[in-house]
Amino acid sequence: MSGVEIRELESFLALAQELHFGRAGERLYVSQSRVSQLLRSLESRIGAPLVERTSRRVRLTPLGEKFLADLRPAYNALRAAVDEARAAARGMGGELRIGFQGTVDDGLNRAIARFGDRCPDCAIHLVEVPLCDPFGPLRRREVDCAVVLLPVAEDDLVLGPVFSRHPQTLAVSVRHPFAARDSLSAEELADCRLIGIAGSAPEYWRRAQAPGLTPGGLPVPAGPSVNTLQEGLSLAAADRGAMLLCRSTADYHGRRDSLAFVPVRGLPDSELGLVRHRLRPSAPAQAFALAVGETVGAAA
Repeated sequence: MSGVEIRELESFLALAQELHFGRAGERLYVSQSRVSQLLRSLESRIGAPLVERTSRRVRLTPLGEKFLADLRPAYNALRAAVDEARAAARGMGGELRIGFQGTVDDGLNRAIARFGDRCPDCAIHLVEVPLCDPFGPLRRREVDCAVVLLPVAEDDLVLGPVFSRHPQTLAVSVRHPFAARDSLSAEELADCRLIGIAGSAPEYWRRAQAPGLTPGGLPVPAGPSVNTLQEGLSLAAADRGAMLLCRSTADYHGRRDSLAFVPVRGLPDSELGLVRHRLRPSAPAQAFALAVGETVGAAA
């Protein structure tokens, strides 16, 4: 281990995740050539290649695969130890930037209050995360953790706890034929234009919020795409499409005279999860995750 620099290890971890020197550099805020230089230095220390580079692709060697499996938990433990020691030295001071989508409900407010009681020297900042970019603020270091809609299947993010499980509802204009209904089946989504989400969110995440097929396989017509929840509600009120929302969000916005919120049977419940960055452990974010789990409770 003599002489190994932490930046060399971070470059290898980022490259193993991206399998692309340019994207690894973007993640680390360094140039592509700097990633290559750091990797060569690490390989020189180890004495064998960790990555195979061709003109068409980048992949790990067998030694690189084993090194990754051994390094990742050790690196996370090292960073966590440093963060915890730093937090203990300053009494968990500093700041915690919490990202959130939509609204901060009562349960999340209680978790924030619990964290504040435990870590009174840590300044808490709430930052709204765009509906169209659930993971970007965390990757850009604009927040330390974020409460986002599930699913989350990003290798560089840690998910947990999961909470706030609610049935889904359909927001429609009061002029829409569904507005007078007590409930709908998921198959009836094939009879309306579903408002989607634009932006840089992964396809699987956007499809979960606005599925293209019913559970039975019927195609669901695509409506306009939006960047924010308010845009979606405005389009639904104007009868430009219908938007799926969890029941708690529908209850929060339920007093609008121009919208109706109709429960939908047969869809998976909507859930929220707290996400943190795997390669940038944060003691305040870990402490907040504990407070969320204790206050709101993990979803079964």
